[in-house]
Amino acid sequence: MISWSHRHLLLLLFFGFQEARAVLPGTWELLVPDAGIASMHTAVTHFNTVVLLDRTHIGPSRKLLPEHHCQPSQGDPLLRHGRDCTAHSVILDLQTNTIRPLTILTDTWCSSGQFLPDGTLLHTGGDLEGWKKFRKFTPCDANSLCDWEELQDIELSQGRWYATNQILPDGSIIIIGGKTSNSVEFFPPRKSGAVMFSFLGEVEDNQMDNLYPYVHLLPTGQLFIFANNKAVLYDYNTNTVAKNYPILDGGPRNYPSAGSSVMLPLTGDYSSATVVICGGAQYGAYLERTTDTPAHGSCGRIEATGLDPVWEMEDMPFGRIMGDMVMLPTGDVLIINGAQAGTQGFEMASQPCLFPVLYRPSEPVGLRFMTLNPGSVPRMYHSTANLLPDGRILLAGSNPHYFYKFNAEFPTELSIEAFSPEYLSPDKANIRPVLVDLPEKVGYGEVFTAAVTVELPVVGVIEVNFASAPFSTHSFSQGQRLVKLTVTSPVPDGAGKYKITCTSPPGGRVAPPGYYMVFAVNQGVPSIALWVHLGS
Repeated sequence: MISWSHRHLLLLLFFGFQEARAVLPGTWELLVPDAGIASMHTAVTHFNTVVLLDRTHIGPSRKLLPEHHCQPSQGDPLLRHGRDCTAHSVILDLQTNTIRPLTILTDTWCSSGQFLPDGTLLHTGGDLEGWKKFRKFTPCDANSLCDWEELQDIELSQGRWYATNQILPDGSIIIIGGKTSNSVEFFPPRKSGAVMFSFLGEVEDNQMDNLYPYVHLLPTGQLFIFANNKAVLYDYNTNTVAKNYPILDGGPRNYPSAGSSVMLPLTGDYSSATVVICGGAQYGAYLERTTDTPAHGSCGRIEATGLDPVWEMEDMPFGRIMGDMVMLPTGDVLIINGAQAGTQGFEMASQPCLFPVLYRPSEPVGLRFMTLNPGSVPRMYHSTANLLPDGRILLAGSNPHYFYKFNAEFPTELSIEAFSPEYLSPDKANIRPVLVDLPEKVGYGEVFTAAVTVELPVVGVIEVNFASAPFSTHSFSQGQRLVKLTVTSPVPDGAGKYKITCTSPPGGRVAPPGYYMVFAVNQGVPSIALWVHLGS
């Protein structure tokens, strides 16, 4: 039996690239031709705006700050007169696709982030004077002028460059690793400061493949942490390793070898969690700067909560590095962006992978991957992908150069695009639900009612799913999770309206407190999400 992904590849060979675009699922849309900056960090706020961040010390961007808002250049050799009058962070209004400049003072190069329970984006670390910084962005509506705040009264205990952040069940943030920082610490800061985490040092190699570790909060309250080719079950309360998982074959997967990872949706009684890790560079590509070394396309899948788990291996249709794995409202995973050769780092990759791939976790091995409609814009090093409340995927960034460079084979990319999966196609409009009633806030374990309208009569169950708003950077979305609620069958309430009784997640281990996009999903087609604040 030939899988859908193999059929699609045959179509590519037979019809050619342009013809294949007409038959493969998904559509592309240019949202902003020139955002002024290339975003290496991107996050969606509960005001339906998007925060985009680049680094400083790269000379002027193409987005001016407001008049009289110039900042000291901090020694940037590309800036004249010792000041910078351009933005290195912007905010996108999703209603109008307009861009407003934001002010960032300290270098955010290869930093990390996570939303706090109140919806504030906490941003940590970076390079140079940003190494120990805490920053906050408290989002606001499109008519207000919220901006970055650099915290002055506290700082990181240890400098963090290429670290990973994860919100915990109590709403605090754990900050893990970074270059020369094989430790963990917390926000709000704890008296213990930075605590050494020996696992990161044990997996560090001469390529530094322990950077931007993949971190997933399991429903047990423990952390699944993966770096290089190994993973552990980590108890952050006691700073102990509760379990060592088997080695994942295929070489290193973390920065700079650039695979990606997701935790699959939490469902049922929420006792089980499965992690998937896909792609990566061949070991040595970073050291030898071999831009044409083929990436590998293997994926490992493991039940992280199992008693004696093993990796289940399968192959993607394409080798891929620097791909982003985005959890869709349906529970499928979109793999997008990246390249097919080389490694992460400046000028160190080639052969952009323009084809998104859909990973369908409920299908058997061999039938899980579907090749989708290719884009036309290479999105390689320092690019991002984020789920939007309307179900589209926002694509931003790509700057494989130390500075902005627009006359290269793979130029600095300032545009912002959106990819629409097949579930947004016009022929599915009559089964797409519309959320018309939802509480603005729910507590843990609370029973509440959601109401939807649907053009055609509903057949079967309508899912109600909570999707987090993660911090996307360097091929990993920090804090990404999808929780499928326990629901009753929809009850007709006249005029195409249906009421659904839902039970919210039982606690912070399943869904940490904060704002979630809530999607109703009918026959694989999601609604536009409404935001709900979850917490006790």
